[in-house]
Amino acid sequence: MAGAGAALTLPQSLGWTPLSAESTVRIRGRVRAEGTGLEGVPVTDGRRIVDTAADGSFELSSSTRQLFVYLSVPAGYRIPTRPTGTAQFYRPIVPDDDGEMKVHFDLEPLPQPDDQHAFLLLADPQTQTEADMEQFRSKVVPAVSETAAALGSQPVFGVTCGDITFDSPELYPQYEAAVQEMGVPFLQVVGNHDMDYGASSDDGSTETYRNQFGPTYYSFDRGAVHYVVLDDVFWNQHEYFGYVNDAQLAWLAGDLERVESGRPVVVFQHIPAYSTLSIREGEDRPEITEMVTNRSALYELLAPYDAHICSGHTHEHEHVLREGVHEHIHGAACGAWWTADICFDGTPRGFGVYEVNGTNLQWRYQSAGHEADHQMRVYGRGADSTAPDEFVANVWDSDPEWTVTWSENGVQRGRMARRVGRDPRAVELFEGDKPERFTWIRPGRTGHLFYAPVAPDHGRLRVEATDQFGRTYSAPLRNSAPENSSGR
Repeated sequence: MAGAGAALTLPQSLGWTPLSAESTVRIRGRVRAEGTGLEGVPVTDGRRIVDTAADGSFELSSSTRQLFVYLSVPAGYRIPTRPTGTAQFYRPIVPDDDGEMKVHFDLEPLPQPDDQHAFLLLADPQTQTEADMEQFRSKVVPAVSETAAALGSQPVFGVTCGDITFDSPELYPQYEAAVQEMGVPFLQVVGNHDMDYGASSDDGSTETYRNQFGPTYYSFDRGAVHYVVLDDVFWNQHEYFGYVNDAQLAWLAGDLERVESGRPVVVFQHIPAYSTLSIREGEDRPEITEMVTNRSALYELLAPYDAHICSGHTHEHEHVLREGVHEHIHGAACGAWWTADICFDGTPRGFGVYEVNGTNLQWRYQSAGHEADHQMRVYGRGADSTAPDEFVANVWDSDPEWTVTWSENGVQRGRMARRVGRDPRAVELFEGDKPERFTWIRPGRTGHLFYAPVAPDHGRLRVEATDQFGRTYSAPLRNSAPENSSGR
């Protein structure tokens, strides 16, 4: 938490008052599209949820403790944005002298149905300096734009899944400019490096973030999928840990009551609900900063749905299948904090690409600066010092449903064995001379390495991997040394 951003005072424009001065606010308004009211749109203050009437009207009894009134954007309508492209589906609660407030939300229909749509998931851009931001804009932003363009005419949105900067909120305007360059609407998730560490409470820790991006938890629909953003970083004045507070859980219960059982629900949060990091590293117990400590309550609420959680935070890539939920923990967009183009586990810096057709989701990982089929890196015999007689492939987006096989001189030799180990290039980059800015960076033990024994005089080796959607990727063992990091 070095270099933590200073706490900022929430301006009166957001309706903040001391807790001791709480009073009731009556909020009335309408949700409209092309001048016509929209029925059944959930409107919330983060505590209560009401649905709009047939004419799009709503009335919400709120409190001066609540900062925003906002809606759950329904399927078929554009996500409202600022000119830069970051989402703006909310209004600050500012009552008049009579304790009342009027507000209208005007939505724009999409030009086509969004039953087919896509989203791009960026975890941990984590820019700390102007140089970092320049790398983000030169190495990641073009890849996002190109990927979005390749998805065709279907509606596309993006999500930055926390740690937008590295304790550097003064870079938020440059992040907004980067979003504008990417050309798709972006939603934001608060991360531990987006907080005000000088705050005396969890509520106060997100003031700067809220001033820039609005509510820290909310929902919206695209096609048949219900999307939820949560704030799972809890600040107790001394440290942060993974926790979804009671207010959010109560709000989420009400939000999900409006979602039919069996529908896909995708939750975006920064800290993973569950990670195997501590197990892979041989630790006695997980750190409370690594996963959500009250995740059982979240799993219980998600149980009736086809649920996915998308998270980041750990700067490594992992799929976790637990309690009926598929969690996608994403490699960092910054790699190793912009000092190298790979993460702890050898995953290239990049982002998740998700395509939705009706209720079916497909996903893949897009490495920045590479083609879409760049899904593995193959190392020669003995590249992993713990396996001197084996060659190894890092297939970073693989989960238990993938099959990984190898061939020699074009002859299939069978499956490779999946084991926990350290990516050879990560060892080369992070175990020797450390990057000057972050001497604590180290190679991590990952579960997406695959091994096979080969003779010292082996022939031409190739690895082939097939994912759960039937897509096949392959890569040869190249005789040349691994490419140098473009980020060091």
